[in-house]
Amino acid sequence: MKLQRLEEKELIQAIRKEFRTRRQAGLTLGIGDDAAVIEADRKNLVVTKDLLLEGVHFFVSLHPPRLLGRKSLNVNLSDLAAMGALPRYALLGLGIPLRTGTGWIEDFFAGFKSAAKEYDVKLIGGDITRAKKVTLSVTLLGEGKNMIKRSGARPGHFLFVSGTLGEAREGLLLLKKGAKLGENRRVDKMLKAFLDPKAQVELGEKLSRLRAASAMIDISDGLSVDLGHICEESGCGAEIERERLPVSSELRSLQKRSFDFALNGGEDYQLLFSVPPNRLDAVSRLKKKYALTCIGKIFKEKGIFLVNSRGRRKTIQPRTWQHFNSGLVYSIT
Repeated sequence: MKLQRLEEKELIQAIRKEFRTRRQAGLTLGIGDDAAVIEADRKNLVVTKDLLLEGVHFFVSLHPPRLLGRKSLNVNLSDLAAMGALPRYALLGLGIPLRTGTGWIEDFFAGFKSAAKEYDVKLIGGDITRAKKVTLSVTLLGEGKNMIKRSGARPGHFLFVSGTLGEAREGLLLLKKGAKLGENRRVDKMLKAFLDPKAQVELGEKLSRLRAASAMIDISDGLSVDLGHICEESGCGAEIERERLPVSSELRSLQKRSFDFALNGGEDYQLLFSVPPNRLDAVSRLKKKYALTCIGKIFKEKGIFLVNSRGRRKTIQPRTWQHFNSGLVYSIT
């Protein structure tokens, strides 16, 4: 297996095949979803891990350490949100260069602590070591009752997404151009989307409790890619209405390619989920508190299709950055 020749999807499939085993007692869900699920003492123990690397996911010179501490936990929280689970405990692996100052470390942990306090997460252990570049590895443990998998979408189900899309990608571009927090409201909104994303834990838990979502995933790799994961696991296809994609006025004013950013941007950490027709009323009630948009529908026909304002339909290919080609790293769960 030569990694430089494999795309992210092929690599995950190879790993999944290599480690496929017969269902074991206690293992409810393994590789192939946002988190693994283990049954323990009549409860679902939900486990996930994410890796953030300097120069790949963030740049120390651009990412304030306090916000990096928050993000390192929040990207894991987003995985649990996508399962409809509540977070409980975290373990942190931290690799830092010898040159790293104590101020940077203190600010990082202050940020991590603030995110942990916000979601009632307890840090219970981990490891710290020297490294050539800052390396962050967080393992998060949570619990839940009604786990929402990627595989539950069915033809006729409606597609919903939370929040707005594409802002994190614009935020990264602005950072690289020298933009800083505090310049103006529009720029700040983009920068914060990348530097300090919010995990939709409360929404995920409510969708689980109401049994309103048939399948769900968090948008980390980009809408087109993550919708592809739902379709693949569910054995179906999907149709997106372009005009319904939730793009903020701020992103439209800053980026001519706002539609492409919303479709393929990545790191939005919003929730994408399918809803059976008989659960639409439950989701409508949630709209009073959460920004939810119906963007399309699940179909039996395989593939992902985009419909424009004139009703013309075309096939779209899931598109985002690839790890071994350009540096982004993906989870195997």
